[in-house]
Amino acid sequence: MLEQRVLDYINAHAQEARELLITLAQIPSPSNHEEKRAEFCRKWLEDQGASGVFVDEALNVVYPIGVTEDNPVVVFMAHTDVVFPDTDPLPLKIEDGKICCPGVGDDTANLVCLMMIAKYLTETGGADKLKEAAAAGTSPHGLVLVCNSGEEGLGNLKGSRKICETYGKRIQEFYSFDGSLSAMATRAVGSKRFKISVRTVGGHSYGSFGNPNAIAQLSELIHDLYKIQVPSEGKTTYNVGMISGGTSVNTIAQYAQMLYEFRSDSREGLDYMEQQFDSIIAEKRQQGMDIQIEVVGLRPCEGDVDLTVKEKMIRLASDTILEYTGKAPDQCPGSTDCNIPLSLGIPSLCLGTYEGSGAHTREEYVVIDSLMPGYEVGFQMVLSYV
Repeated sequence: MLEQRVLDYINAHAQEARELLITLAQIPSPSNHEEKRAEFCRKWLEDQGASGVFVDEALNVVYPIGVTEDNPVVVFMAHTDVVFPDTDPLPLKIEDGKICCPGVGDDTANLVCLMMIAKYLTETGGADKLKEAAAAGTSPHGLVLVCNSGEEGLGNLKGSRKICETYGKRIQEFYSFDGSLSAMATRAVGSKRFKISVRTVGGHSYGSFGNPNAIAQLSELIHDLYKIQVPSEGKTTYNVGMISGGTSVNTIAQYAQMLYEFRSDSREGLDYMEQQFDSIIAEKRQQGMDIQIEVVGLRPCEGDVDLTVKEKMIRLASDTILEYTGKAPDQCPGSTDCNIPLSLGIPSLCLGTYEGSGAHTREEYVVIDSLMPGYEVGFQMVLSYV
């Protein structure tokens, strides 16, 4: 249970947190182009008095607290990127007790929660105490707060990868604030993503009729990929998410491409899908199809994790959410920033700090009344390690 002084702080800064959410949600931040939000987050943290904040080469905004050259660390992160390609300010409105904006929940509301925790630690002296304990060698770990990049789509978890590269085996436990209060991602869903291109000689639709058509060939390939029977164990899926190609209605297409992925909550499922995929591609090439394959995303499944530590983390998060919302969250597999540390054997957990709906749609919203209990959950989780 949070101390009364912490609850008082959350209540006293509720309006500030809401205004921060409204401001941050409108800043465009497509995956791989998070510069504007990264700069905003860096400056905002420094304006609150945070020292040692830096932006790494992956566009993570990193605030290390009580971190020495070699001490263990605990990581908390929330991602800055959204799925939307907008480069102009994102449209926001407030109505019926909701803040409505593309990306406002996934993951801006969680990002604001993490930033307000950073502000609290900085303003109330918690950060200084962690630094003093680290310098004296009396702290069991440092704390790394990260406004991270590249969680969505073809961001390919670049931010999480960089943090794991920077701190490596020093990371004792790893948390991502992502999603809503109603569910926690406790297992990693791995995936592999491809850009698949088909080329043909093409020609005029009348004068060269009979020449192979890249769109037709790509369609044949999709047909065969959709005949794959997924394993019965666990959950394995596949999807063609985008297709493009051709020149005009009276041109035999010379070029067509698609984005394709398969996912699984087990390494065996991923290996099976890769074998099926490779077999179909090889068969099409033997038939004379000119196919080019580019891997554009790779998210690993879970490795060998200390289950005792992981279960402790799950209990802490579940009990905390139950305490402040009255309902325990569902536990489910997911594809999140935690995939990277989990694949490296680092105990990790993904949980959310708001309620809302419409994630990954332009109708996305957060329920304003859910933000306060969400902040209480977030503060409790981080302060458990301070």
